[in-house]
Amino acid sequence: MATKKSDSSSNKSVWLIGGIAALIAVAAIVAVASQSGSDEVVEGVEEFHPVEVVGESLPEFSGDASDPAIGMMAPVLTGQGFTGNKIVTTPGTPTLLVFLAHWCGFCQREVPLLVKWNSAGEVPSGLDVIAITTSTDPASPNFPPSEWLAREEFPALWPVMTDSGEKTAANAMGVSGFPFFVLIDAEGKVALRISGEIETDILTEQINKALGL
Repeated sequence: MATKKSDSSSNKSVWLIGGIAALIAVAAIVAVASQSGSDEVVEGVEEFHPVEVVGESLPEFSGDASDPAIGMMAPVLTGQGFTGNKIVTTPGTPTLLVFLAHWCGFCQREVPLLVKWNSAGEVPSGLDVIAITTSTDPASPNFPPSEWLAREEFPALWPVMTDSGEKTAANAMGVSGFPFFVLIDAEGKVALRISGEIETDILTEQINKALGL
């Protein structure tokens, strides 16, 4: 038990340091782009990366009260952040995966709520959060997601993984809408899936209930 807590603290420290570094890097790139007056994506940040999936993919979420994915072992995702930092959804600590699409209005409203959720200290104790940008489309509004999330100061709070162009991560978790939440317990099993915008107090309540807290 003590070893797991120590590993969790170490992982959180690494993620926090990595997140701050990523935020600084992205913010600097955003500033350069603004000064140049260009809308092009600046070299040094990638909006897509390959994602490795280990384990069985979850069935697509239908929204039914009885979700067949609950209790299944969640596939482990290995990917990268905007600046190439490695991110893995390693079992051992309860983890909330948050799938976001830059063009999704619901996601654009949800992200500031999640930032406030963190700053208000309302995130359930011991919960790790990993965001995953997916369904990224350069032709759609609010592109690129790296700049959007940097403006919201999101990468300084939690690691952000970039999905592949084929939506490998989203498909593996059965994503059917946005924003999409997948709660994985400490044993690596799916405890909860939610599709759509949600108030953070309700999110906290559902997470605590699903984890038996």
